[in-house]
Amino acid sequence: MVSQSGVSAQEPGVRYKVEGGVRTSLTPAAADSSAVARDSIVREASPVEIDTATTARERRRLEREARDTVTVRYSRLFRDTMPISRVCAISAIAPGFGQLYNKQAWKIPILYGTVATTAYFAFQQNSKYKGLKRQYDAMKRENATQEETDPIQSQMIRHNTARTLLFVGAIGSYLYFIGDAAICYKGPVNSVKKATTLSTICPGAGQIYNKSYWKMPIILGGIATMGYVINFNNRGYERFKLAYDQVAAGKPDEFNGRYTADYLRKLKNNYRRNRDLCIIITAGLYLLNIIDAHVDAHMKDYDVSDDLSMTLEPTVTNFYTMRTGNSNGYGLSFKLRF
Repeated sequence: MVSQSGVSAQEPGVRYKVEGGVRTSLTPAAADSSAVARDSIVREASPVEIDTATTARERRRLEREARDTVTVRYSRLFRDTMPISRVCAISAIAPGFGQLYNKQAWKIPILYGTVATTAYFAFQQNSKYKGLKRQYDAMKRENATQEETDPIQSQMIRHNTARTLLFVGAIGSYLYFIGDAAICYKGPVNSVKKATTLSTICPGAGQIYNKSYWKMPIILGGIATMGYVINFNNRGYERFKLAYDQVAAGKPDEFNGRYTADYLRKLKNNYRRNRDLCIIITAGLYLLNIIDAHVDAHMKDYDVSDDLSMTLEPTVTNFYTMRTGNSNGYGLSFKLRF
């Protein structure tokens, strides 16, 4: 039925929705049930007058639902769909589970090959570094000269750099494959949970998923800086701890007796305190990264249209008292429109 104004009138028994300035029939009329399937959607071409802000919110909501909602998957191995958090948790304990669940088993040999190779060479370099460090510490306790310790120290630095890069590669490969299980996850999941899970696996990954690319260098830079400061303070702590132990035992230290045992103890405690404080700050940055990804994913569809407004204006309020009866009160009213 069409009214004289050219706008379709609502027929009995028919539900409608409005999207993009067009009204859509969700249930066909009883008179047309023989021609149109019961679950079909009939779109009417006549536009209707609707609020633009409401349309924008509805469009964003529908787009998000279309993006986040997928068909529930089943397979012979996994009869029911697991939540993304459980898939990632099992993948952390049993690497490759996520790839098996996502029907990408061809990635599992790459995962184990990359992690095992880098970890093997990392432990090899670590063994060489520890052997040189024991030799270096023994020479320091015997008050060896700098010319004697410099070659050992140079080899220590080289092996320490190699082992650090290899350990970072092994851990990075391990985390990458857990993140790959989350990215390729085929079960039903919303964008908020996916962004939070990715940030939990690797700092900055949730920000990339939310397309807030400018935040990733800040997060990774902050965590890398704190890692450097932790290492710096830890090396200072070990250095002054060794000197303090030598002075306390009545042996010569690397400073040749320039500092007292009490002063060396204070320096040792200061470096230890700074190291522990930096570890706490790093943990805080990691949690802040997860919270930021979670909140940012929530705010992606937040309405910032012109219909959002806040006003503060004078008002008159009528109220009743036993003494004066009805009387007027003057004040300010706060209005929030959303």
